[in-house]
Amino acid sequence: MTAPAPRSPGSTDGRDDRERLPPVRLAYDSHTWKEIAHLLLNLPISVFGFVYAFTVLWVSGLLTLTVVGIPLLAASLLGARQLGKMERARARALLGVRVDEPSPMPRATRGAGTQRLWMALKDPVGWRTLLYDFIRLPWGILTFCTVLTSLFVLWPVLPFIARGLANADRAMVRGLLSPSDELERRIAELESDRGVVVDTAAADLRRIERDLHDGAQARLVNLAMGLGLAKEKLLEDPDSAAAMVEEAHGEVKLALQELRDLARGIHPAVLTDRGLDAALSSVASRCTVPVQVTADLPARPAPAIEGIAYFTVSELLQNISKHSGARRASVDVWRTDDRLLIQVQDDGRGGASLDRGTGMRGLADRLGAVDGLFVVDSPAGGPTTVTAELPWRDRS
Repeated sequence: MTAPAPRSPGSTDGRDDRERLPPVRLAYDSHTWKEIAHLLLNLPISVFGFVYAFTVLWVSGLLTLTVVGIPLLAASLLGARQLGKMERARARALLGVRVDEPSPMPRATRGAGTQRLWMALKDPVGWRTLLYDFIRLPWGILTFCTVLTSLFVLWPVLPFIARGLANADRAMVRGLLSPSDELERRIAELESDRGVVVDTAAADLRRIERDLHDGAQARLVNLAMGLGLAKEKLLEDPDSAAAMVEEAHGEVKLALQELRDLARGIHPAVLTDRGLDAALSSVASRCTVPVQVTADLPARPAPAIEGIAYFTVSELLQNISKHSGARRASVDVWRTDDRLLIQVQDDGRGGASLDRGTGMRGLADRLGAVDGLFVVDSPAGGPTTVTAELPWRDRS
């Protein structure tokens, strides 16, 4: 190991850092021998990979006229994934290339056989591995012959030759065998968000069915029975029949009110007719805590975004009424660039969290399903500030 280069009298610290040379190391150290081993192994491995890729594509192409060809090609692409896995392991061990493993094939849910077959056929990881195996054969021959010859003829400069060829190998591995980080991350997010949307929709349907069965439907059944009894007593006891009709009239009013409340829970009419500002003012008027609503929106967003914003504020105001013990609250809604921002504040006892079972986790999942954000700042003793962010989409 060499000592750092001495500073020149007039140099500064920054200039010294820029001019400092890298540490000196032996030409034939462990890194060089690993690169040489990798380059010598290129030939047998590339021959195996080329034979595999050529054989499976040729045989699958011939058998595409039968029912065997397509499943065989799908199985070959799955096998190519394993070859790519071995090549990434070899590059990590001998070249020091840190390449992440691609996401595994997603599990099929419905129509398992056909769906898995289709996913395997359009798998970009398998196709890129086959391309890698095709182009590696001439490269493997070149690197093997060059390194083997240099071991006996050009051994003084072999470390430099090995480093240049190994760098080309590193570029191939990163270019063809590494996953697209952003694409892989986005696919995983969309798969998770799709599950959240499906679960939320199923829960909403169960809630609507339960509310109809236990509320309006039960009242309408009682109403039908009451009117039937009133009809029987209409001639025998008109006074009693009139009282039953009056009671049935009250049941009708209650059933209509429950249906209105249920419709408001699905999608309030005021939101469709007058927009988010009026709808939030309406839901704030039903809160047990005085709420100040401020909406600064130059236009109305897309109906889906508008509906999510409304139900987010509605759920937060219900939490304030039930759990916060606050004396006042505020709701602010505004647009910044291509984002719709919502901030709900109260002066209650605080302590709200995504893990306390107050519906916060469900709101965060619902917003996350549309590329939104949900942040809770609620220290013990208050105040509580909840910020929600949604993508802005114009109405078509």
